[in-house]
Amino acid sequence: MSILKRIGYYSIGLSIGIVIVAFFLKKKETEAFCYFPNCRVLKDLRSKTIEISPEIIATKEELTKVFTDGNVLFAKSDVKAVPCKIYVIEGDLQGKKVEITVENCKEKVIVKKVETQ
Repeated sequence: MSILKRIGYYSIGLSIGIVIVAFFLKKKETEAFCYFPNCRVLKDLRSKTIEISPEIIATKEELTKVFTDGNVLFAKSDVKAVPCKIYVIEGDLQGKKVEITVENCKEKVIVKKVETQ
C-alpha cells in the first residue's frame, strides 16, 4: 500500500471522527462541569424542586440566585444527615447578607430557615 493511500485512509477516518466528536459536544449542556464541592452542591440544589417553608419571605427566583452565587458553609452543614443532607448557604438576598438553611433530599430541596447577618 502506497503512502498516499495510507494518508488518504487516515484523513477519511480523522474527518469522520471529528464530525462525530463535534456532534456530541454540541449536545452537551451549556453549564460547565463543577470541579469543586461548593459548585457541585449548588448545582444539585438548583436542579431539584424547591419547597419553601411558609414563614420564609423570599421567592423561588431570589433563592435560585443565592443557589447560583452563594457559598456553602460546610463547617455549619450536616452532610451526613439521613435521609436529607442539611446545608447552610451564605449569600445576598434583597441586598442583605443571609444564611439559608436547606434540606437536600433526593427529589426536592426544602428551605428551612433564612437568617440575616
